[in-house]
Amino acid sequence: MPGFRLSGLPHAPFEAMFDWSHDELSAVGTRKCIATEDFGFPCRVSLEEARAGEELLLLPFQHQPEMSPYRASGPIFVRRGATQCRLPPGVIPPYVARRLISWRAYDRLHDMIDADVRDGAALAEELERLFALADVAYVHLHNARRGCFSCLASRVD
Repeated sequence: MPGFRLSGLPHAPFEAMFDWSHDELSAVGTRKCIATEDFGFPCRVSLEEARAGEELLLLPFQHQPEMSPYRASGPIFVRRGATQCRLPPGVIPPYVARRLISWRAYDRLHDMIDADVRDGAALAEELERLFALADVAYVHLHNARRGCFSCLASRVD
């Protein structure tokens, strides 16, 4: 059985923001945008590419909120009305497989204990290897070329 599962973010924290004014969004470093093509606007909730014409938020997101030296945030896209993706164990969606991915493995103290870059299509084997190690608690995936947080990989026991 695969030892990992990829998950999208919950949509609820972002939902009301789609109704905010330009000034309200600007005050928190956020803006609305429209996908101009079918690739390049990856939604962190659905773990799918937004389609051309879909409305998104581009906003800062604290993907590593734990109090550790590795606390971090970065920009993400969220599609209006997206549903949180929770993939079956071992599945790498096209959203990830089509990209060069930087992965960062963390322990239970939220310290980074390993990191590397892999082609997304070859990531499943790497995640299996990582989650076979007892000290790996979770792995963050980032889009390597733009550096943005992509999704969380969790251990499946």
